[in-house]
Amino acid sequence: MGTRDRAAAAGAGHRGVARRPRVVGGRGGAAGVTTFVRGGFTRAGFVRVGGVPHHVEVTGRGPVCVLGAGLGLGWFDWDPVVPLLAPHRTVVRFDRPGLGLSGHARVAPTARDEAERIVRVLDAVGLGGAPVTAVGHSLAGFHMEAFARLFPERTAGLVLVDSSVEEGLRTLLPRGMRVAATRACGALLCTTGLPRAVGPALRRLTAPTPWAWLYGSSRVWRAALMEYVTYGDTARELAALRRRLPLPEGAPVTVLAAYGGGSRRWLGRQRRLAHALDASFRVAAPSGHLVMRDRPAEVARAVLAGGPIPEPAAHCPG
Repeated sequence: MGTRDRAAAAGAGHRGVARRPRVVGGRGGAAGVTTFVRGGFTRAGFVRVGGVPHHVEVTGRGPVCVLGAGLGLGWFDWDPVVPLLAPHRTVVRFDRPGLGLSGHARVAPTARDEAERIVRVLDAVGLGGAPVTAVGHSLAGFHMEAFARLFPERTAGLVLVDSSVEEGLRTLLPRGMRVAATRACGALLCTTGLPRAVGPALRRLTAPTPWAWLYGSSRVWRAALMEYVTYGDTARELAALRRRLPLPEGAPVTVLAAYGGGSRRWLGRQRRLAHALDASFRVAAPSGHLVMRDRPAEVARAVLAGGPIPEPAAHCPG
């Protein structure tokens, strides 16, 4: 990691308030999480999974739900939702390798690897017991559905938040060539200083956050590029899992689609996804793709399966 990346890994906190957990665990598998407490409600730190430090934040009490952010996004993108869930759920957020505050990605992602990552992170923070509600936004919808199919005994429910949907996606080049080319392209971009020059501004333009400066990191750019280039592979891998492995019996599935007005084509694709998964279908409107920022209460309702959503409590960090 560069100097600023190391500073990031040392300063995980909300709204720019940084505390300093340290990376723990040996080079082997996952280890325990180093924690700090804010108001007795949140613990955060790092666990090693596959030799990579993963930033993890655990908030609240009750049954566990794990939140997965979309392509290139970070744990902080769920901030508006967490205060609504934390009085009722133990909320787990973590950054995939290269993103947020986690260490550099070592390998290109696959659906199976991401599903296994969820298991190992949950185990590392001591939440490997009861089944969890898996909540995935956009690309992470693929990851969470793969988790539910591969680990049905660990799944209490599945919520797909404006999830990626692909039908018949094709790629022209073999995966190995695309991965190698992406690594070379990422290295070239980073030597030009482009991430530092434009990354934070682009992030602020699309979705303002106090953590926009993370997008000046070559680590984040490389990880996001790799997720983008392997997106089709992940979609095809999930399609193969759908043919072989059913979703866990009795676990409720919800598809929550964003609608901002205009064309309803995307809604149609989301509705077909819900039908294919035998899921309940909800619409968050008006909302852009980042539903957890635009309509956090709708996301919370989907996770909590209805009922009133309280105002964020003063002691719940969000």
